[in-house]
Amino acid sequence: MKTVVLGCGYVGLALGRQLDDRGHDVVGVRRSDEGLDAVAEAGLDPVRADVTDPESLSAVPDADWLVFAASSGGRGAGAARQVFVDGLQNAVDEFAGRDAPPERLVYTSSTGVYGDHGGDWVDEETPLEPTTEKTRVLAEAEAVALSAPMPSAVTRFAGLYGPDRYRLERYLDGPVTEGYLNMVHREDAAGAVVFALEHDVDGVLLVVDDEPVSKWEFADWLADACGVDRPPKRTKDERLADGDLSEAARRRILTSKRCSNRRLRELGYGFDFPTFREGYRAAIDAYRAEH
Repeated sequence: MKTVVLGCGYVGLALGRQLDDRGHDVVGVRRSDEGLDAVAEAGLDPVRADVTDPESLSAVPDADWLVFAASSGGRGAGAARQVFVDGLQNAVDEFAGRDAPPERLVYTSSTGVYGDHGGDWVDEETPLEPTTEKTRVLAEAEAVALSAPMPSAVTRFAGLYGPDRYRLERYLDGPVTEGYLNMVHREDAAGAVVFALEHDVDGVLLVVDDEPVSKWEFADWLADACGVDRPPKRTKDERLADGDLSEAARRRILTSKRCSNRRLRELGYGFDFPTFREGYRAAIDAYRAEH
């Protein structure tokens, strides 16, 4: 299948490589020279376009499968709306209006749309309660994807980690604030999108590994695995009392949930890294080799 990945970055490159390995043709769309170089180095076909510039999308070839994995680059809610809501709508309008529209659309979202559930389990049926302007934007973008005039799926990624995004120092040094971690390795985030495309999965799919874990438990496990002292801990109240948090950071600390991958498992997806114990092994081995 011909696949276009709009925003072929951290997950998109892994996705492109997996699709290429499975015999699919992949076009990776980026707007910067550096991004286009990364796409080419991954062995994919680079095309320059910007989802916030509708006219530029005419340069992107037709596709059987369309994946929207663009990022707002960590900027604020205004930039997020331009990319995720307006940009996604631009892409839907562009590709749906062609003589050969895509057979399927996948939009990559975030479990941040759930908001706070007091540490309870959440799944695809759980009502969304986004607590920040940015996560409200993400929820709005999901609605754009699910109302597209072609079969579509929304993959809600838990916290992404993998090469260049391991958080060893943060958890080894501490202090570690209490709460839950919901994680998924980059290769499994990409693998779940491949699975959704190849198995015609519609609707929302929560993409998280098998073991949500408390941050304190994870930090102690990581310290033991790295052969260092366990880090200091602090409660949420202690962290909030410091008074140096932005409003968005304060709301993130007050957000707690455990994400279920039951639907993904029941559909038949097999994880390369079922938990952080397998996913962090390469980073732990590298740390121990350096210290």
